[in-house]
Amino acid sequence: MSIVSLFCEIDDFFLEYEKMKSTPCLPEATRIDPRGRPRTLHPSEVMTVLIAFHQSGYRTFKHFYFKHVCVYWQAAFPRLVSYTRLVQLKKEVLRLLTFYLSTHTGTCRGISFVDSTRLRVCDNKRISFHKVFAEKVSERGKTSMGWFYGFKLHLIINDTGDILDVALTPGNRDDRSLLWGMNPETPLHGSLYGDRGYISKDLREKLRKQGIDTNATSNPRVMFF
Repeated sequence: MSIVSLFCEIDDFFLEYEKMKSTPCLPEATRIDPRGRPRTLHPSEVMTVLIAFHQSGYRTFKHFYFKHVCVYWQAAFPRLVSYTRLVQLKKEVLRLLTFYLSTHTGTCRGISFVDSTRLRVCDNKRISFHKVFAEKVSERGKTSMGWFYGFKLHLIINDTGDILDVALTPGNRDDRSLLWGMNPETPLHGSLYGDRGYISKDLREKLRKQGIDTNATSNPRVMFF
């Protein structure tokens, strides 16, 4: 998908989202920032850059922004902001980005996988100095990789890698929160694989009522739910 097509799709979604909200959750494009300057980058543009980064193959967002966006996409984004400012704008589109991803889901084929990964917003040594996500948005959490400060990204995918459900939570949220909060009408059936972080007797019973297998595998690191 070209950058223009991606932006048009995201912008159409943004307009529909604004119509559904009596009070928009995101600021208007003309909002004045604390320093008295008008906003120059629309939320749809911020989302486009973020999604394009994950499709680009670059390892770091900073390298992608300076080496690709600022070099090749100046015409597409004539009002680019500094990298520091763009990092701050990420916070304002997180909710909308999650909603956008939830509308682009695949179809359950009988075999699904659930997992979560940490999204660190800063090094643990800099937690007390972190400002961007400090207002009760990000939290301390722990995974098999140790303690971190940030968010958890929860995903359910099918056997071909298509996203079936997605959620972004503070870092201290239980891994099973995505399954507990899953809409009963979510078209999920068959077998759902997950690691030990998703083991729960009550959760198994809930999923069984939705037609999802709850048999355990012989591998102690992988479980059926």
